[in-house]
Amino acid sequence: MKNLQNLRILFFAAIAMMYTTTSTAQQNDEIQNYDQKFKLGFGVSGGLPTDGDDYDWALGGDVRLQYDLSKRTSLTLTTGFTNLFVGNDIPDLGFIPAKAGFKAFVWEDQFYVMGEVGAGFAVTNGYNETSLLWAPSIGYATKHLDISVRYEDYDKFNTNQIALRLAYGFEL
Repeated sequence: MKNLQNLRILFFAAIAMMYTTTSTAQQNDEIQNYDQKFKLGFGVSGGLPTDGDDYDWALGGDVRLQYDLSKRTSLTLTTGFTNLFVGNDIPDLGFIPAKAGFKAFVWEDQFYVMGEVGAGFAVTNGYNETSLLWAPSIGYATKHLDISVRYEDYDKFNTNQIALRLAYGFEL
């Protein structure tokens, strides 16, 4: 009886190993046969502060270059211009973000999570600071449309925001 039980365990282990080997081989073939490519996207973002009265709202535009490593993972470079609208006769803060990121599709090749890190270079109204910025986001992307929500934190600008980004993209 004990030999029969050991035989069953060995049988199921062999099936599991064959399944794992087959699955891994199919995934490796999919990765190797994937046509890696660049994509370019143009976006508009609107944001609201999450930490009080530092500014009223934000508006920005960006350009994102994306390199697909596989069907589900990409590297990104993003730049553009963002303006933080401050009230009460205080000059607005405009800056140029420069961010590098990693995007991973997690559900049905359309829903993704992304993390970006970089710098924001103040360029308007006498502001001279350069701020570290980081931005995790979640989004939905089709062949041309990209909609995402991100949290963006600016170290030297003493603020952060939740922003909605709408973008149009295409393959290069």
